[in-house]
Amino acid sequence: MILTPPDRKKMDETNDRAFYEDARLVTHVDAGFIAQLTDLYRDRLKPGMRVFDMMSSWVSHLPDDIEFEHVEGHGMNEAELAKNSRLNHHFTQNLNENLKLPLPDQSFDAVICTVSVQYLQYPEAIFAEIYRVLKTDGICIMSFSNRMFYQKAIAAWRDGSERDRVNLVKSYFGSMTRFTTPEVVEKQAGEISPIFKMFGMGSGDPFYAVIARRML
Repeated sequence: MILTPPDRKKMDETNDRAFYEDARLVTHVDAGFIAQLTDLYRDRLKPGMRVFDMMSSWVSHLPDDIEFEHVEGHGMNEAELAKNSRLNHHFTQNLNENLKLPLPDQSFDAVICTVSVQYLQYPEAIFAEIYRVLKTDGICIMSFSNRMFYQKAIAAWRDGSERDRVNLVKSYFGSMTRFTTPEVVEKQAGEISPIFKMFGMGSGDPFYAVIARRML
């Protein structure tokens, strides 16, 4: 999908730094989503890897039983990143203003991004940067659900169905022809108590991950 200028629009066009100025030390998805994400990381990430946690926060959801050589964190709030005990180093940067990552070429085995891809206004440029910093055969895992800060998500994300959003992230990888064909992992949330259903409450957060590797 080629994003048009209207596709990239946010409802709240004020500076992102102001929106993320206050630390939010909360999880933005439920426990079921987090458990599925941690299991996926355990399956796809290996000990000793160098990991870049892009658009991170105060928690990375990485498995406690895997030791990595280095975990680099990026986000919009210094206090949140400083709270994240899995990060060896971190930096803040608004990726909608500065599209170049301050990281060396081919310096990471994995790039992960959790429930944040919906906020990228120029994803093609950022995915080109992800490709640049990944080593050959390095893996990128983009995970998301149906939650968002609605006013800060781009229109193409807000207006699409969940299937449209999966295809949107696949197209971001496709904008760089040297990524492998994206793999999609999706798991609908499990059943909940009939009592909750009586009150019209859903079964939790659906889980989606789109995964690809740098080929060359």
